[in-house]
Amino acid sequence: MQDVEQTMDAIVASGVDNAQWVWPLIGTIVLPYSMGNNNGIDILGKAGDVIAAAGDGRVVYAGAGVQTNGKLIILRHSSDYFSFYSHTGEVLAVEGQSVTRGQKIAELGDREPSSTNLHFEIHFQGRPVDPQKYLPPR
Repeated sequence: MQDVEQTMDAIVASGVDNAQWVWPLIGTIVLPYSMGNNNGIDILGKAGDVIAAAGDGRVVYAGAGVQTNGKLIILRHSSDYFSFYSHTGEVLAVEGQSVTRGQKIAELGDREPSSTNLHFEIHFQGRPVDPQKYLPPR
């Protein structure tokens, strides 16, 4: 339990005091955003790593009914902003739940033996945008 709390502290600490967004996973970006090719960023981790809500919001989808590797979580942050978390393993958030930035919403799933990562997207007014432009520098 202490490891989870330390990881959550690191995720929240990576944000700026007044920032709207925090990193959903501590890890290296292995695939950057590329308009038309990759609608988000892929962050390398290991199975069981903590996935945190990147911002305050409400869970609008949590499950495996959408074509994606692993389970998908979608958070609505405002009428303009949504965030997407795919390749998750254990999902802790439930549809309709309010979450706060930095709150643990899932654990990273084991997608492939050679590459376990979180695919993270931010959408503004229905269109994917580069998450790195919204996340605090690290």
